[in-house]
Amino acid sequence: MEALLAIAVGVLSACGVFLILRARTFPILLGLTLLSYAVNLFLFASGRLQVGAPPLIRPGGTYTDPLPQALVLTAIVIGFGMTAYLAMLALRALSESGGDHVDAPEEPR
Repeated sequence: MEALLAIAVGVLSACGVFLILRARTFPILLGLTLLSYAVNLFLFASGRLQVGAPPLIRPGGTYTDPLPQALVLTAIVIGFGMTAYLAMLALRALSESGGDHVDAPEEPR
């Protein structure tokens, strides 16, 4: 299970970095989203994955750490807000420059 999660984090990170290096705004937005998914999965996996274990400490029993789960929920909300903000910023740049290229040429003065 740990190997599958490590591979998933690696693939999401690699795809995110690849998309961030593109010269268009929409692939950059998708790349940032994939990177945030990779970080969320990494945080979730850091909380000792155990099937059927409650997130409460019992004497002599197994438990799952609830802190990474809370961090992931918070990161999902923050990531959604940032994605919405970046999408609006990209649309504004598209309307002002007329293209979605990151290095839009400046107008002559």
